[in-house]
Amino acid sequence: MKLEDSWTVSGIHYGTGRPVQVKIQGTQIVNVSPYDSADHSDLPFIGPGLVDLQINGYGGRDFNTHPLSVDMVASVTEQLWQTGVTAYCPTIITNGDQEIEDAARTIAKACDQNTNVEHSVIGIHLEGPFITPEDGPRGAHDRQYVKAPDWNLFQRWQEAAGGRISIVTISPEWESAPTFIERCVDNGVIVSIGHTSASPEQIQEAVKAGARLSTHLGNGAHLMLPRHPNYIWEQLAEDSLYACIIADGFHLPDSFIKVALRAKGDRLMLVSDAVSLSGMSPGTYDMHIGGRVQLTEEGRLCVAEQPELLAGSAQMLTWGIGKLVSSGLTDLKNAWDMASIRPARFVDSPHAGELAVGAAADLVLFDMRGKDVTVCQTIKGGQSVYTRA
Repeated sequence: MKLEDSWTVSGIHYGTGRPVQVKIQGTQIVNVSPYDSADHSDLPFIGPGLVDLQINGYGGRDFNTHPLSVDMVASVTEQLWQTGVTAYCPTIITNGDQEIEDAARTIAKACDQNTNVEHSVIGIHLEGPFITPEDGPRGAHDRQYVKAPDWNLFQRWQEAAGGRISIVTISPEWESAPTFIERCVDNGVIVSIGHTSASPEQIQEAVKAGARLSTHLGNGAHLMLPRHPNYIWEQLAEDSLYACIIADGFHLPDSFIKVALRAKGDRLMLVSDAVSLSGMSPGTYDMHIGGRVQLTEEGRLCVAEQPELLAGSAQMLTWGIGKLVSSGLTDLKNAWDMASIRPARFVDSPHAGELAVGAAADLVLFDMRGKDVTVCQTIKGGQSVYTRA
């Protein structure tokens, strides 16, 4: 099939519950119309491609492995299509200055050399090293590399990335944070608050400087916090902040997600924050970050010798969508939007679309049984890039 040829795909609209036929021409949706058929029982759902703003790796491959290769970035991109993710932000976490630079340069090189990567990577998410040095909210980030926001250093990494760093997670507790945030905003980089022990006043100052997002809100926090005020309440209450959450059933209780849904409304988004063990079989693994970990049959990733401690997320966006819907926290449309349309609009991505005429033809056909969401087909840029066997 030539790219200019038109073709159609049919499914149950994820939002309306009605059968539709979507016509694709080139890389765009050119028509969405009712689908008349005597039997709709075998039709899958159809929705826009999923967009993950924070993912560290997949299928045993990690964007923070050194040396990172162009082939590895391309391989992860293609594997993510199998999970319905058509656009994403490879996430580089706290590390040595040179290691961060090398990872950013390799991802940029992969985008330059591979069209699939170029159209799937909507920006690099730099999570650290400008975070808190405190145990607890620092999470698994290596303390020896944590430092205050440094604009010149960030510019060095941005140059290596070819300008592709689009989100940077920082803690606003540093004296240099407000000026750094302002410079990011002036240069089109989204600043997200995360891994922080900042005071409410420091968070307010960060928002005033232009911070727009909260990174995996409710996680990357102390085990014990003042009843109030504290940095979680402050971010929940700040109407101008969007927020991302990890809804895998392990990182947050349903009660917190319910509050976040009510407080943030259409400013709440899903991320996987998945590490390289996502897509892997249950078992014990030795990780370069986190040491020996256990991936349980239930999908929980924990420290092998301290199973009460999480060692990151190992589940994808479809898992979070299924969890939200099956728990009755929200409906399918809202859950899917939280992982697709909403993050795409937030980063203003040209390579992520909606289920509408004129939108990019990034689509997912999927089945849903209880909490289990199974991807049947993924369409990226008007081409079928994955079909379940």
